[in-house]
Amino acid sequence: MEQFQDFLNSGLGSGLAIVIAAAIFLAMTGLFFKKAKFNLRAMVYAALALSIAFVLSYFRLFPMPQGGSVTPLSMFFVSIIGIWFGPGVGLVSGVTYGFLRIVQGAWIIHPMQFLLDYPLAFGMLGLAGFFWKHKHGMYIGFVVAVVGRFIMSTLAGWIYWIGIDTPGSLWMSMSYNGPFMFAEMAISLAIIVLPPVRHALNHVKRYITISSAKQGG
Repeated sequence: MEQFQDFLNSGLGSGLAIVIAAAIFLAMTGLFFKKAKFNLRAMVYAALALSIAFVLSYFRLFPMPQGGSVTPLSMFFVSIIGIWFGPGVGLVSGVTYGFLRIVQGAWIIHPMQFLLDYPLAFGMLGLAGFFWKHKHGMYIGFVVAVVGRFIMSTLAGWIYWIGIDTPGSLWMSMSYNGPFMFAEMAISLAIIVLPPVRHALNHVKRYITISSAKQGG
């Protein structure tokens, strides 16, 4: 497993992670989410939001010793894709982002932990898309998305603590993942409720909705 982690952190491994992320992105859009209206517009906006999220993930306000950190808005910009285009597009984008995060260095001790901690955990950020038509969906969806990621990462941490025979492993995983995830959620919510930010995000949402309506989705 250490050799696998070293490979992922190498230049070749990072490049392969990007290729895999792109392949999964295209495969899932084509095979599983044909009804998700994953058109060119959605792909462009999703790619832009993921790029912003990826850049913001490097601004670590509080890094954690075994993976994870508090960043400004990185989770939000993944979840907003679902708010713009619905859960299908949001889930695909979240899974893709999970693989992209490998480039920054993956913390891997077990294949199942890797699956839960990266593609599935970040994929949960797409849950925000189920609230895309709700009046306050941007806020409710983001909270639900973070809770979803927290559950997946907690399960991943549980596997880690069990692996080193630690009593109270589930509680330790919750105690590790909860503070930094919910701290980032609180910071992000405090930013997006600011009038200039809120108006800008709502304007983008309206523009996407109107453009989709004019061109039939």
